[in-house]
Amino acid sequence: MSQEDINENVNAEAANLASSASQSIASQKESPEDMDLKNENYADTPHEVGPLSQYLGVLSLCLMIAFGGFIFGWDTGTISGFVSQDDFLRRFGSKHHDGTYYFSKVRTGLVVGIFNVGCAIGGLTLGRTGDMYGRKPGLMIVVVVYTIGIIISIASINKWYQYFIGRIISGLGVGGIAVLSPTLIAETAPAHLRGTAVAFYQLMITLGIFLGYCTNYGTHHHYKDSTQWRVPLGLSFAWALFMIGGMLFVPESARYLVQQGRLEEAKVSLSKTNKAPIDSPIVVTEFDEISAGVEAERAAGSATWGELFSRNGAVLQRVIMGIMLQSLQQLTGNNYFFYYGTTIFNSVGLNDGFEAAIVIGIVNFASTSFSLWTVNHFGRRTCLLVGAFTMACCFLIYASVGVTRLYLDGYDGPTSKGAGNCLIVFTMFFIFCFANSWAPLAYVIVSETFPLRIRGRAMGLSIGANWIWGFLISFFTPFITGAIHFAYGYVFFGCLLFAFFYVFFFVCETSGLTLEEVDEMYIEGTLPWKSTSWVPPSQRGADYDVDAAGHDDRPWYKRFL
Repeated sequence: MSQEDINENVNAEAANLASSASQSIASQKESPEDMDLKNENYADTPHEVGPLSQYLGVLSLCLMIAFGGFIFGWDTGTISGFVSQDDFLRRFGSKHHDGTYYFSKVRTGLVVGIFNVGCAIGGLTLGRTGDMYGRKPGLMIVVVVYTIGIIISIASINKWYQYFIGRIISGLGVGGIAVLSPTLIAETAPAHLRGTAVAFYQLMITLGIFLGYCTNYGTHHHYKDSTQWRVPLGLSFAWALFMIGGMLFVPESARYLVQQGRLEEAKVSLSKTNKAPIDSPIVVTEFDEISAGVEAERAAGSATWGELFSRNGAVLQRVIMGIMLQSLQQLTGNNYFFYYGTTIFNSVGLNDGFEAAIVIGIVNFASTSFSLWTVNHFGRRTCLLVGAFTMACCFLIYASVGVTRLYLDGYDGPTSKGAGNCLIVFTMFFIFCFANSWAPLAYVIVSETFPLRIRGRAMGLSIGANWIWGFLISFFTPFITGAIHFAYGYVFFGCLLFAFFYVFFFVCETSGLTLEEVDEMYIEGTLPWKSTSWVPPSQRGADYDVDAAGHDDRPWYKRFL
């Protein structure tokens, strides 16, 4: 027997172990009559869902964990204004022959974009602290790294490369946060609220962006010295201290504790998150399910980086999907507006681009708040598909108006107010669509897709791709817009059309499933466009056809029907 056959047998045994465990748990909770009724109706979830008030405690914990997103959003919101602040330009820019100061395209791209490079490296390296020391200590460590970078940046006097180095180091910390925050939330939240809970991370990002815009507006109009940019940087310390202090009250991930063999601590953690006694049915049931999933993964052996490229258990398929989703989130073009919003709106004739940036922040935050409902109500796939289509329409109109109607007498002449207003309107509509779809769901899906033992590595690789694309877009945007101006929107239009088809053919629906059930769905080879009708083993009736979910002989164009 070959090694590949052995691996396949081991993974099959692991899947059977998880499946039989979940079936056993479900049968202990329900009578035979109830099981027959459930098999007949294919219920959505094996868990009884209580009133929302029952979950306020665990949602509060998830919101605290998600505050890491605020730190990232704060940097995004403030750096977009720094490159237009007078004192920042005098200290770190170059001098024109007329005595004014400016940032070259290269320096602008580096100062804005190098943060993403640090994030990519931090996601791949510091994200591993969650596997080594625990999700909770890992988060606290990466926040400390972030503060070190802030110290270097705020101490910069007139050497742009010192500020540059500080941004790399603070990026390392934020990269680790971007891996560990969604991971800990996904491992803490109830299955039916996991989408909403992980979306808290994106909500905190938008809040950070909005308040960063507001702070820039205030310092820009009331100060003329380094206070313009040092106050926003200094406030970063407050957010970091709040994050570290809040994490002291957050229990460690029960899944991580079970994986480490700390079973009693895992039960205590589940007791805290569920606000229930340690011997209550809900705690016992969840503990048994987690234990079954961990044991199934142990049966398949320990994890290595090489396993990320294994076809067994559809691991490679999931890793590629995670990388693609995170890459496509950047290629939607959102950071074209968030990083350069102030500059863009100045170019369409607005006198104060800082005010327009605040409006962007308000729309972004309000729309993301609405997404807390949409991500669970409509499902992951539907939101991604609708979001890609509507954002593509926005960029098509945005680019067409910018190219054909904005400039009346060439790029150096005045701009059309009507065309400028049209661009602003469709920018806001784009942000609304993005905030309700790709903004939260790229994090939601990757946080719930990977098996537990490779989750840290796979999350780091996926989110690392997001940061790399973020750097490329932020670095090259000044050059591209300088060459083709608003025709740049056609590039994002094409990317969004590709994203629509990619989601349809490669992204499975995971809403309402436990993390262990998501793993089972992928192991069974379920086709993405049939995943909405997939039923967990514990709820299947005698007539459920497992093979039908993994095969489709229709031509590709008929699979949309």
